[in-house]
Amino acid sequence: MNAPLSTKLYEEASRIFPGGVNSPVRAWRNVGGTPRFIVRARGATIVDADGRSYCDFVGSWGAAIVGHAHPKVVAAVQAAAAAGLGYGAPTCAEIELGRAITQALPAVEMLRMVSSGTEAVMSAIRLARAFTRRPKVLKFAGCYHGHSDALLARAGSGAMTFGVPDSAGVPEAVTAQTLVAGYNAIDEVRGYFAAYGEEIAAVIVEPVAANMGVVPPQEGFLQALRELTLASGALLVFDEVITGFRVARGGAQARFGIAPDLTCLGKIIGGGLPVGAFGGRGDVMTLLAPLGPVYQAGTLAGNPVTMAAGRETLALLDDQAYVHLEDLGRRTEDGLDAALREAGVGGCVQRVGSMLTLFLGTERAHGLVDIERTDRERFARFFRAMLERGFYLPPSPFEALFLSLGHSEADVDDLVQAAHEALQEIA
Repeated sequence: MNAPLSTKLYEEASRIFPGGVNSPVRAWRNVGGTPRFIVRARGATIVDADGRSYCDFVGSWGAAIVGHAHPKVVAAVQAAAAAGLGYGAPTCAEIELGRAITQALPAVEMLRMVSSGTEAVMSAIRLARAFTRRPKVLKFAGCYHGHSDALLARAGSGAMTFGVPDSAGVPEAVTAQTLVAGYNAIDEVRGYFAAYGEEIAAVIVEPVAANMGVVPPQEGFLQALRELTLASGALLVFDEVITGFRVARGGAQARFGIAPDLTCLGKIIGGGLPVGAFGGRGDVMTLLAPLGPVYQAGTLAGNPVTMAAGRETLALLDDQAYVHLEDLGRRTEDGLDAALREAGVGGCVQRVGSMLTLFLGTERAHGLVDIERTDRERFARFFRAMLERGFYLPPSPFEALFLSLGHSEADVDDLVQAAHEALQEIA
């Protein structure tokens, strides 16, 4: 019997790329089997190299919030590309997308476009240190802020998947100024401020943790961070690379009513193309070159094709869109929760808006300690059982499922029914 084409492609890719992939979680090491090579997608459907279709709940890791290949986004990209792929000069498209972002997020008075979420966070931290003239940054265990050296300390996402929360190649001196507290553990944060308050430049947090699976902030957690940073003179940085324009049009800061000093964005604002941005208070942002002494640059930042995709995507995300996404999220949560109970499998479903995680092996997840009890082996079997039924889920127990405007209630109901069968199978 001939091997599937995806298997042959993976073998070839493994001779070219380390692990056969260009981002670690794509290698499926945590779930087993061979990753599918995707050739096309539309709406909520992706098709692999073997011609098999799947209902997609990865959605380009949340970026495809309006669905894959939305006709309006594709048309905007085609028109922009026809005019030129990039100029290395200012464009009107930058202003249009920047205006849409600042209108949606009042705390972002000014912003700068970059080419990735990692770059956005790295630049925001540099800016915070320059503004406060302090060296230390406080982050939270299980929160992933990209792969810049200083923040690869007790990180989530792919690092958790491989059981390596810190990365080789990062000298201890680089992370010596990084403090790590438990997510939702506000007493630990207070302890750090009591000990190092005058040295802390910034607290950076995923306002909804989404890189160890979806972990909502407990009541009062974000407000306490805001109060502590204001009292000490530190900056509060929200990493909304995932939650920005995902959990509300104004991101998590609008959903929870907290105004950070700096915000990092990505995913959705590029409409599926690579992008990042950081922004915030005008008095902080004006420290950036060419106005101030903080150097940051990007040859391809503000790429006109990406700006066009992002502008069209944000235009599609009106109030009705978020009502629909919230309804789909609630329907998915309720259905998966019922499927867990009926199958008698220990676990829980945690959701904020249109992103959620089905945790197996833990009844609650408030932070990394809870997450580490996840039953990885059972999740791997669940993943494979769902794949066989035509559902493409994140190939890691520490990631979020994402819903989009391309999904229907029928898609959700089919997912729940398949999950019910799969959970019964692995019980």
